[in-house]
Amino acid sequence: MTDLSGRTILVTGAGGGIGGATVRHLVAAGADVLAAGRTAESVASIVAETGATPLVFDLESEDEIRTAIEGRDLYGVVNCGGWGGEIATPMETDISVFDRVMSINARGSLLVTKYASREMIRVGKGGSIVNVSSQASLVALAGHISYGSSKAALDNITRVSALELGGYGIRVNSVNPTVVMTPMSAWYWGRPDIEGPFLDAMPLHRWATEDDIAAPIVFLLGDGAAMITGIALPIDGGYTSR
Repeated sequence: MTDLSGRTILVTGAGGGIGGATVRHLVAAGADVLAAGRTAESVASIVAETGATPLVFDLESEDEIRTAIEGRDLYGVVNCGGWGGEIATPMETDISVFDRVMSINARGSLLVTKYASREMIRVGKGGSIVNVSSQASLVALAGHISYGSSKAALDNITRVSALELGGYGIRVNSVNPTVVMTPMSAWYWGRPDIEGPFLDAMPLHRWATEDDIAAPIVFLLGDGAAMITGIALPIDGGYTSR
């Protein structure tokens, strides 16, 4: 089991499904977890369950991100906060939605990386950053022009950050999950005309669970992944291997 005892790790989007599962796995691995969300209410449940420390900031506010992160002795970050936006074609997309998806998923994660990496460099013990991307950045998915573009940008942020931060012993990786079937995603992915063909095309023929995503995230944060940086790791049941 990965041992993260004595290491402080920030998780954004901690009130969500993948974020909450990641907090649970990290606490079980001994980490001191900062569970971040846009409001205190959004992380209250996971904080009460795990004993993680709540942290509140808006991913669209550089000032709030800076204030929340500066001065903290960080070892790791999980950029899990994000927004799905809309299901739309390039012909129909609402550009204001595109702009907000990019602002939260790409710009927000970059801002967290910007201020967290400064503190990690100050501490001087290396560390690890994991960006929660998507299979939508690796293959074309119908209706995902905004979301897929934001995650493709996030994967490039991962690669460039890995290059720039490697000299400080800081590793940066992405995980690229398939759909985790939740009530929020079921309205689209649960439709028979969408679910059936998609799962038929996936070698493992099932949706991911939140724990399926959290466990590889924790691995990438730990010493067992000490020589892994700059990757985009599909966690997609083999979908992108076709």
